[in-house]
Amino acid sequence: MTRLRNFHGPRHTPQAERTAGMGPSGSRQITRSDVARYAGVSSAVVSYVVNGGPRPVAPATAARVLDAIRVLGYRPNASARALRTGSTKLLGLVVPEIGNPLFAELALAIESAAAGRGHAVLLTNSEGDVDTERRHVLNLTARQIDGLLLTPAMSRPDLANLPLTGVPTVLLGTFEGVPGFVSVGVDAFAGAYDAVTHLIGHGHRRVALVIGGGRAPGDELRERGWLQATRDAGLPDGPIAREPWSRAGGLDAARRLFGGGSPPSAVFVSSDLQAIGVLRGLHERGLRVPADVAIVSFDGTEESEYTWPPLTVVRQPVRTMAADAITRVLAPDGEYENVTHQPELILRASCGCGAR
Repeated sequence: MTRLRNFHGPRHTPQAERTAGMGPSGSRQITRSDVARYAGVSSAVVSYVVNGGPRPVAPATAARVLDAIRVLGYRPNASARALRTGSTKLLGLVVPEIGNPLFAELALAIESAAAGRGHAVLLTNSEGDVDTERRHVLNLTARQIDGLLLTPAMSRPDLANLPLTGVPTVLLGTFEGVPGFVSVGVDAFAGAYDAVTHLIGHGHRRVALVIGGGRAPGDELRERGWLQATRDAGLPDGPIAREPWSRAGGLDAARRLFGGGSPPSAVFVSSDLQAIGVLRGLHERGLRVPADVAIVSFDGTEESEYTWPPLTVVRQPVRTMAADAITRVLAPDGEYENVTHQPELILRASCGCGAR
């Protein structure tokens, strides 16, 4: 085998190739130096290939190194590297509900952005429970992660009491700033205002709101945007259905809003997940969308494209937000700020616009 000439030692059988560099007991692991000798390169080049930089490696050379890694069974020692560099190349991510398409898309975007910077992501799911969230945060920080990304279920006082000293932390999906933290979110007030204004532009004079519970009435930016758009148009406040942030919650909201007299002709729904439940509730009552009831939902996940009719949405720029969060958690500058991205109104059939 011609490639064996790069390994400065006696020729080996395939089995011996995998254990080259091991002592009589067979306990010594293959080292980076072993890989370098086999591939005929320096140890630094092996490091560049394994870590994706910081210097580029010619494709042919990288292929030779990767082949040596495969043949010798080399596994980089992450713990040793962490001690040497002061970095584990790991980030922690805590989301409240991975089954929600928004958080699933956010997690994928975070993982992609982190990988582009040479980091892996440890994902945990809090199920919206404060105690579970706290336990995950403590577990992740004990693993010496380089940074924490958190979509919090905790209140501000609970967040302030977390032992995060020395762990760069970015809050994700927050609509307002939290003192003492960097946060990355979206302008929910503007998104809701634009959505409701659009529905009013279709001639609707009674626009309902479907939103989750858990906060005091009027304390949520999507609710404030809905209310401000209604009042700026000189219309009376529409009805509100406060139900869980789930498909079942949306279904219950539709049953409440359309189960009696004076139903609304349009609904602004605060999440795609709830909007799917609303669509089913309207179908149960024989109401057509948008002929009888127009809908706009907030989030703009991929799932919203495949409902029938397709949902008009206020889309959160998930990938942009993820990339921004990764940049800030890996290069903290000591400034605590709320970074607000602008949402986009995507017009589809559910509001009455059709496919545009």
